[in-house]
Amino acid sequence: MKISVLGCGRWGSFIAWYQSAVKGNDVINWGPEDAPSYRELRQTGRNEYVVLDERIELTCDLEYAVKKSDVIIISISSQGLRGFMQKVTRYPVGDKVFVLCMKGIEESTGKRLSEVMTESGVSPDKIAVWVGPGHIQAFVQGIPNCMVIDSANDGLKRFLADNFKSNLIRFYYGNDLVGTEIGAAAKNVLGIAAGVLDGSGYVSLKGPLMARGAHEVGMLIKAMGGNFMSAYGLAHLGDYETTLFSEYSHNRRYGEMMAHGKRFDKLAEGVMTAKAMKKMGEEHGVELPITEAVYEACFLPNAFESGNGAKECMDIILKLFDRATKSEFQF
Repeated sequence: MKISVLGCGRWGSFIAWYQSAVKGNDVINWGPEDAPSYRELRQTGRNEYVVLDERIELTCDLEYAVKKSDVIIISISSQGLRGFMQKVTRYPVGDKVFVLCMKGIEESTGKRLSEVMTESGVSPDKIAVWVGPGHIQAFVQGIPNCMVIDSANDGLKRFLADNFKSNLIRFYYGNDLVGTEIGAAAKNVLGIAAGVLDGSGYVSLKGPLMARGAHEVGMLIKAMGGNFMSAYGLAHLGDYETTLFSEYSHNRRYGEMMAHGKRFDKLAEGVMTAKAMKKMGEEHGVELPITEAVYEACFLPNAFESGNGAKECMDIILKLFDRATKSEFQF
């Protein structure tokens, strides 16, 4: 199988490595010529996560990467997907399969990423998402995990899951695209909240956060037409539990450093996802107290400059305890 991976950052380079070194596929890994991640791979053949397998063809020629493969896996920042697809669709893509290996919601529109793809001119039958637990640092050590592939096209998700599976990644067939995408994106928001608790010394609260967070996300999924129980699957709770205890999670680390009044300079998708989810909760009439607390903490005005960000951040999270008493389960 010829596969092109568009994006050569942390996750993109791992996917290229996995498809080549583990699955034995011929892989093209594309990255923008001026990106530090691409230059590092071009100059050294490796980055801090993986060593490029000999089957991987590294290129900065987007047209070549798109035209040469039938399966195109995209791993870039979720907020840049719409603009990126304007470049991709300059070339013939009608017969291409697109797999999104990214977790987020478009902040400006509240659209799921598969919806962004459809609006970019790709048929829903040609779109799949690949999400779930797992960190690259563990995978490259041979530590396995379970993930999900979902699509509006039942045959496509089964084909991809069956062909991508290995002893390193066990794939499941998703059966709720709305829940899979929203759950995967929301995991990053709750990961930030978990980091705030870690950084503030309230580690024991991560258990209640996990339980209440899944319920909150389930209610949003239900309001959007998905299955409430999807929040308790691999795409959300399974992935969130991995994030909760992982030293490698960017989102958990972002919240932890924020609680210390410090900036985390790597990509944490949960920041803009919190903004998008807050808007979605308002539009669908769903209370999202944890999401709103994370949003408020992430967008504190001048938090780092004032030096008060750490205290204010934790105060925002603890305000959740001032909410009125209610039944644990409300559907």
